[in-house]
Amino acid sequence: MGQTIACANQKGGVGKTTTVVNLGSYLAAANERVLIVDLDPQGNATSGLGLDRYSIERSVYDAVVEGMNIGELTVAGPVAGLDIVPSSIALAGAEVELTPLEGRERRLARLLTEIVDDYDYVFIDCPPSLGLLTVNALTAADSVLIPLQCEYYALEGLTQLLATLDLVRDHLNPTLVLKGVVLTMFDGRTKLSADVAAEVRRHLGDRVLDTVIPRNVRLSEAPSHGMPIAEYAPESTGAAAYAALAAELLIRDGRGDRSHPSAGALAVAS
Repeated sequence: MGQTIACANQKGGVGKTTTVVNLGSYLAAANERVLIVDLDPQGNATSGLGLDRYSIERSVYDAVVEGMNIGELTVAGPVAGLDIVPSSIALAGAEVELTPLEGRERRLARLLTEIVDDYDYVFIDCPPSLGLLTVNALTAADSVLIPLQCEYYALEGLTQLLATLDLVRDHLNPTLVLKGVVLTMFDGRTKLSADVAAEVRRHLGDRVLDTVIPRNVRLSEAPSHGMPIAEYAPESTGAAAYAALAAELLIRDGRGDRSHPSAGALAVAS
């Protein structure tokens, strides 16, 4: 049975979509069946995997708002074993359209039950907000993965997000758990990055993943080419970090071990 992971952070620019695209790609390369659901109206996961969201005729909007079978909307990604349910511009108005609908918080959860068992991992790329689309993702998910930029204000946002998770657990999804926090955009040259990382680990302990994602120009460039980092710059430090993150996630899930091809990158990125 597959697991559904919402990748969420109400703060934009923290590496959320970068994490979904690249983690999903490396897991697919490790022979896991992966689906990415692009629930962000900006559609960055869609374009980051080489799809033109302006020419997409049917998207996740048609599932969440119109009730279309989500399996009919999946598109093959650039890596074997990786599929995506793309976003489109129409999703920008979805929150307003969902508001009067009955069971509006559970629309995505009902849709994903049709296909979740076809995959090992289903990643939901959430919008940078705590609105109705993100609530749908959190209600549909088994767990939440939080990318956290290594800067001061990120800590304030983390507190707010964790409070939101508590509310969702209390009212909508009692089995929701924290998959982990991924430290992103780490700059080893600054004391601030090290201080933020230490503070997050002090508060959350082993719920913070060991692998740290560094600032890396290649990671920033890859989306403009519509390619995951594994294809765009496989020898870069960013690629090594996401390969390590995929290996660590598999180990934590009991689906991999230190002999996994990506596991050797753990020491590079940690």
